[in-house]
Amino acid sequence: MTREIPDIVIGRLPIYLRELIRLADDEGKINTSSHELGERLGISSAQIRKDLSHFGEFGKQGTGYHIKYLIDQLREILHLTKEWDVALVGAGYLGHALAHYHGFLHRGFRISWIFDSDPNKIGETMNQLIVQDVSELEKAVVHNNIKVAIIAVPISKAQEITDRLVSVGVRSILSYAPIHLTVPEGVEISYSDPVIQLQRMTYYL
Repeated sequence: MTREIPDIVIGRLPIYLRELIRLADDEGKINTSSHELGERLGISSAQIRKDLSHFGEFGKQGTGYHIKYLIDQLREILHLTKEWDVALVGAGYLGHALAHYHGFLHRGFRISWIFDSDPNKIGETMNQLIVQDVSELEKAVVHNNIKVAIIAVPISKAQEITDRLVSVGVRSILSYAPIHLTVPEGVEISYSDPVIQLQRMTYYL
């Protein structure tokens, strides 16, 4: 079923989840509608209904969606009913910022290990975590059954680190390295490159 659903649909589910949590926690709302969600997110109500219909019927005509129920269902669909431990590879400026980023908390993820190859960074403490030697990467991944990793390393090291992570069972990788990485089938990789996003936006200027 997972492969039958377009990736672009999967990509919108976390956006819906984030907005629903805001509606419930920040505004105290009980119910919402696809129309309200659409107006807040800039997505058509028809698209929202179509996206959710891939996974079942969650709303009722006339009353819309019960927010807490839909939040629970989206968490189930996205496998966020538990907190995922994440390995961060790269303790430079970006890695340091990611280690201290509180946005992971309560949203399904926790950076639990940090690795680097720089002797000056190994042993350093970042947000109560000790930076470990990247030579210990495979052993730590296997011992702790890590499935999710973030790469914040130079371009020259990105593919090597990716291969090492995949070889010991990591199946979800977020890469901040500005290069396309090759992974085998069954491994999901996403990229975060602010320059690419800026370049896309300047097209419209």
